[in-house]
Amino acid sequence: MLETLKEVFRYREMIYSMVRRDLRGRYKKSALGFLWTFINPLCQIVIYTVVFSVIMRAGIEKFYLYLIVAMIPWIFFSSSITGGSMSIVSQQDMVKKIYFPRLVLPISYVTSCFVNMLFCFVIIFLVIFVSGTGISLVPLLFLPITMLLEYFFALGLAMIVSACTVYVRDLEHILGVITMAWIYLTPIMYTMDIVPERLRFVFYMNPMTYIVNLYRAILYYKTVPGLLDLGISFIVALVAMVVGMLVFDRLQRGFVEEL
Repeated sequence: MLETLKEVFRYREMIYSMVRRDLRGRYKKSALGFLWTFINPLCQIVIYTVVFSVIMRAGIEKFYLYLIVAMIPWIFFSSSITGGSMSIVSQQDMVKKIYFPRLVLPISYVTSCFVNMLFCFVIIFLVIFVSGTGISLVPLLFLPITMLLEYFFALGLAMIVSACTVYVRDLEHILGVITMAWIYLTPIMYTMDIVPERLRFVFYMNPMTYIVNLYRAILYYKTVPGLLDLGISFIVALVAMVVGMLVFDRLQRGFVEEL
């Protein structure tokens, strides 16, 4: 595993080049171009805000802020999983003809999504400023840690699904259904208080619950994240990376034959 990481590091320029190409080509030839980076999440947030705070009356103070600090990290996570699943298949010609560490492909895709999320955080800080709630500096120190924990968790899962999709092409569509259900099993649009006590264990088994709690503690409640949320997020990120690398290493041996 250590040798794999060293080899990937030697190809860091390739990762940088692929991330740059993906970001440039994402909205190429569209009229609004890079602005879609901000328009897409904003549209989702407006729709959910209207549905949950106006129509369904969620009763959460500054619901738009409560939602946005969790929704943008969720968009990064779900995009990394669904899009990352095709990172090997979509580059099959390169995989067949050129030697390079195959891990470069899911790493490049997830990193591209991560950079896109960083741009979207401009929206979060703008909303915080407009809402007049302000920012607490000490909790803000935990934001980079939270981002990295989510990045490694998403990357570990992307390694697994990208390798599996080479063998099972339907997985891309299955993951779309899974992430659609997953968002409702994560307290993004509601608080845990409304979840029946007997069902809460399901939500506590969801790793994204703890990661969302971290973002919300820092940016909405303006408090230092709890040790439980930090600890569990660290463990799931570490496990995802280790399992992801082991699964990827095992399955990549048959990539050329399957593509």
